[in-house]
Amino acid sequence: MLVLGVDVGTSSSKGVLVDADHGRVVARAEVEHATSFPRPGWVEHEAEGVWWADVVHLTRELLSHGTPDAVGVSGIGPVLLPADADGRPLRPAILYGVDTRATREIAELTEEIGAEEIVARGGTPLSSQAVGPKWRWLQRHEPEVYAATRHFLMASSYLVHRLTGEYVLDHHSASQCDPMYDLEAAGWAPDLAEVVAPGLPLPRLLWPGEVAGTVTREAAEATGLRAGTPVIAGTIDAWAEATSVGVQAAGDTMVMYGTTMFLVQVTDAPVRHPALWATRGVPPGSFTTAAGMATSGAITAWIRDLVGADYATLVAEAADVPPGARGLLLLPYFAGERTPVLDPDARGLLLGLTTSHGRAEIYRAALEGIAHGVRHNLDAFREAGGPDPRLVAVGGGTRGGLWTQIVSDVTGRDQQVPADTTGAALGDALLAARALGAEADAGVWNPIVATVRPDSERTARYDAFHEHYRALYPATADAAHFLAEDQRRGG
Repeated sequence: MLVLGVDVGTSSSKGVLVDADHGRVVARAEVEHATSFPRPGWVEHEAEGVWWADVVHLTRELLSHGTPDAVGVSGIGPVLLPADADGRPLRPAILYGVDTRATREIAELTEEIGAEEIVARGGTPLSSQAVGPKWRWLQRHEPEVYAATRHFLMASSYLVHRLTGEYVLDHHSASQCDPMYDLEAAGWAPDLAEVVAPGLPLPRLLWPGEVAGTVTREAAEATGLRAGTPVIAGTIDAWAEATSVGVQAAGDTMVMYGTTMFLVQVTDAPVRHPALWATRGVPPGSFTTAAGMATSGAITAWIRDLVGADYATLVAEAADVPPGARGLLLLPYFAGERTPVLDPDARGLLLGLTTSHGRAEIYRAALEGIAHGVRHNLDAFREAGGPDPRLVAVGGGTRGGLWTQIVSDVTGRDQQVPADTTGAALGDALLAARALGAEADAGVWNPIVATVRPDSERTARYDAFHEHYRALYPATADAAHFLAEDQRRGG
């Protein structure tokens, strides 16, 4: 019995074909794609030309190794894709918290509904991560698109719709549609949804592992999948990835090293904090607390392109630089910041530069700055009353070891590393296998194979740096806001 998992990420999509009985990956494939930045603060994807095209490409490539008995999907999120009555996209999808266009609408809705009411109902204050303000933005700036909208889709639900024709959304993704979802009731909040998106037909809600429908004949012709194959509801990629590494007990915390840095912690009940996101989890009835940095791997890619060196060279050079990057401290807010700052107009900062510094010190300072951001978020988890964390490291940034070691040194915490560290698609396959009745255990499918432990002397040195890291943002926020406004004006 085979299952297919496909995940649409920010810069690439991945697929795996897995033996559902044993968790053995039969084949895997990946395709890169473009992300659009049409204006400062705007980040978009083409649903048809990127999401669906990637799924068709990956599916056809993987089907040469076998025919799946079920399909699981996931994707970036939360995103906003308005579509017409037939599910055809009306504009490019507006992406998750890295898209900061709805700043005005965040403030408006917070004032109209009330900050306390928003947190009490949805568990999370409004920020650039929330979908609700982006709906208000669409009404204001593209009223003709809003008037034609009959489907509200995200990456995973768009793929489900293309594959099955069903109009559904999973509970976890819905719980990031603040303030439109009631966290305790596990359902839409109709009164608040009407304030945010009046008249919008909302999708039917399912849990991520539930079967949403079966592959239609039209989708079968496009992808090569067998018509009638079950397709699960799916979810946002970070939660699929957490599933792939067994993050399911209270305290289990995934640290995802990718284009952005993302953390997901499982809790027994909703954990409310003004700088974190309280959400529903993947298993029915579960809860998670999440945090996300706007840029992480995006910064390392920027440095790579700027200096014209490959990652292997930069990592090797940075490994020879002592902790503290010879007196450099980087604030990694290159695209604003999500948690725990919640400021789309925050900006990056590199402090301590002298003419003696080179690319090695700057690259190490970037890795260290991102690690300080991880520590800042873990501190927020603790302040919120979250359980003592067990950290599991995933994502492409775990390769090579330097970045994960720096994060452990800065945070003072162990990180467990599973055999497969790029596993959102693997998580999709695991959920699909469970939908077929297979006993898919993440510990068997994807066991822990290494533990990164902090060095106490380096941690002590980083403690002093972290104090100054925490002081940098409040000390420079006014200047950052001035510069952000100047950037918007094209200055």
